[in-house]
Amino acid sequence: MDVARPAEWSPTWVGAFGDVRFRGAAYAAAKRALDIAVALTVLVLLVPLLLIIGFAIRIESKGPALYRAERVGRFGRPFRVAKFRSMRADCDSGPHMAYVRSLMREPASPCVLYKVPDDTRITRIGHFLRRTSLDELPQLWNVLRGEMSLVGPRPDVPYAVADYDDGLHRRLLVKPGITGLWQVSGRSRLSLTEMYRLDLVYVAQASLSVDLRILARTVPVVLGRSGAA
Repeated sequence: MDVARPAEWSPTWVGAFGDVRFRGAAYAAAKRALDIAVALTVLVLLVPLLLIIGFAIRIESKGPALYRAERVGRFGRPFRVAKFRSMRADCDSGPHMAYVRSLMREPASPCVLYKVPDDTRITRIGHFLRRTSLDELPQLWNVLRGEMSLVGPRPDVPYAVADYDDGLHRRLLVKPGITGLWQVSGRSRLSLTEMYRLDLVYVAQASLSVDLRILARTVPVVLGRSGAA
């Protein structure tokens, strides 16, 4: 199946939604400062944990502890997201692509974070990392690089973006985030339609106060594993 970058990835479609600089300069600066301060602090504090996770992954299965996968960022710009590897190395991406395509055709079905049900490619440590969201920690590096933010829509895969309708492209007006409105509103219990709807609500209402409220709600959600898959 051809998953070449569609023409919609060009920023030209953004004009339909007005000036892409609709976020105030003060908010943009404050958001970036918050991203850098929190990401850098958490990475420094969690160095021992990150090393332990990396060591555990390498012990259980051959391959690198981290993996980088292509995602779609702000204005449709592709970037490589960093995550702890939760699957066997060199797995075929075909099952995931087919699953995501099926979700796009049936958006009312629970999306389970785009995770293929009963996926035999996932390692034992991988299951634990996904349930606890620890596999997401390396994305703090993407935040420091400016490719992601702490708060924003989930970074989507190219083959999902290829099937976006015109309205859904508004998700790409802001940087993708490690956490977001849908993550604190049900996570895996939500359908793809509900996930995308909450992302669009965030894009329309994004502000520093909204970001801080989402970050505050993220902590108990993650610790309680609410809606985790």
